[in-house]
Amino acid sequence: MRDYIIVSDATLDLPYSIIEEYGLSVIPMGVDINDVAYNYHPDEKELSIEEFYEGLRAGADTHTSQITPAVFTEYFKNILDKELDILYIGFSSGLSSTYSGAQLVVDELIREYPDRKIYCIDSKCASIGEGLLVLHAALLKKDGMNIDELKTWVEEHKYNSRHWFTVRDLFHLKRGGRVTSIEAVVGTALKIRPVLSTDEEGKLVVVSKIRGSKAEMEFLISKMITEGNDLSSQTVVVGHADNLEQARILKDQILRKNVVKDVIIAQIGPIIGSHTGPGMLALVYMGRKQ
Repeated sequence: MRDYIIVSDATLDLPYSIIEEYGLSVIPMGVDINDVAYNYHPDEKELSIEEFYEGLRAGADTHTSQITPAVFTEYFKNILDKELDILYIGFSSGLSSTYSGAQLVVDELIREYPDRKIYCIDSKCASIGEGLLVLHAALLKKDGMNIDELKTWVEEHKYNSRHWFTVRDLFHLKRGGRVTSIEAVVGTALKIRPVLSTDEEGKLVVVSKIRGSKAEMEFLISKMITEGNDLSSQTVVVGHADNLEQARILKDQILRKNVVKDVIIAQIGPIIGSHTGPGMLALVYMGRKQ
């Protein structure tokens, strides 16, 4: 059977060391900072995460763009021409048209490469929720799972990637239409932090509102313990948007519970960070919705 590559996009927010270790292929995505266009790559070769958040904290105006059909076509063809098949796991269709754009390109390429396997999966996930799903897929590929088996596994388990995150600055969510102007003003003044996740359509939803760092971490850990499947064998992911100190505290608190195998800390890149703002804190694990 022909070998294959797992492909994703730059919203997955996995550490570059993991992307390299498992041979993942990640398509860069565009972000404009004060009208200067960048392509964000996971190795930060064109734009560093540190530079991005420095600009954001200084009041920079940022906008993101989805991957164009031309970019998808070129990227996928480069892989196909190396005699490799493709399993693409993309950013939630409930938050972006990126997945639908990829599917249109795949439909065309299947006609051009009729003997090849080119699969396109809507993760229904965002950021490190998507990243965790891709990581598990990479582990299964390493264990010998073929592309058809892995496609089935990802489709069956994508809702098991449970992801929860909080934000500090509600005005970034307000700009994206997730909260109203009044909610942003009142919430920021009262230091209220909304807790967000994605629903079954992959759309962002506010599921709770809390106040303070202690309550924030207690909520995230409680969700993990309640929903997590076989946590003792899991490596869970803590994500942060220029909030490393709190991410380390959350990691330490999780490890002290002695319920998981390990914890990875991941930085939230510019694509997701443009919409959450600095200070975001997230926790993802494999589990089931309660």
